[in-house]
Amino acid sequence: MAPQTTSTAQALAHTIHGALHLVEQRIRQHAYLQALEEGRIASTRLRLFVGEQCHIIPGDLRSIALLISRCAEPVSQQFFRDVLQGEAAALDALAPLATAAGLSPAECAAYEPTPGAQAYSAYLAWLCLYGSAAEVAAALSVNFAAWGADCGRIAQALRQRYGLQETAVQFFTQFAAAPPDVSPPALMVIEAGLQQGVEARRIVRAARMLQGYELMFWDTLSTLSTT
Repeated sequence: MAPQTTSTAQALAHTIHGALHLVEQRIRQHAYLQALEEGRIASTRLRLFVGEQCHIIPGDLRSIALLISRCAEPVSQQFFRDVLQGEAAALDALAPLATAAGLSPAECAAYEPTPGAQAYSAYLAWLCLYGSAAEVAAALSVNFAAWGADCGRIAQALRQRYGLQETAVQFFTQFAAAPPDVSPPALMVIEAGLQQGVEARRIVRAARMLQGYELMFWDTLSTLSTT
């Protein structure tokens, strides 16, 4: 049964946001985004983002599916089914983005990923295998807010500076619709975990680690795209 109140989870989410404020600002104000908005990244270098995502999205899909198989609480199962649907939609939207970036399906499959860009996905896989639903829900919810804000800026830049059509930037626009804060369904998952004995410090740690790997993704992509 779902918790009647999520006050403890809300307080914890506030704590997480405070602890990660500086990292989140670095993600939201990253130099890669500014370079795209100013058209300083060569259009051929857009392939780098797509190539990394060709590994990240399928991996994240499998990781979330694995977590669902571990969830006993209906509220957690439903929350992660919704996340899974979003990842599946992102995978569908990746194909037109790849085409716009000049990558064929064979080239996407052959792309060699980089450690710094894949660290996020690797940690998410670890978290889905060994962590609790509360840890994953908190980490993803905090991360999706920053990721979604970045995706909104990228979609705009790709339209204005690189001439991409709406179908090509759908990958970004659907992520840009992510809630700007931890959603009520996520809070319910976190609250349930806390009531079942998941330590708050583990939830904070999961969010801190995933957000740190998110920053590593942008740092790596920026280095690859501007050197």
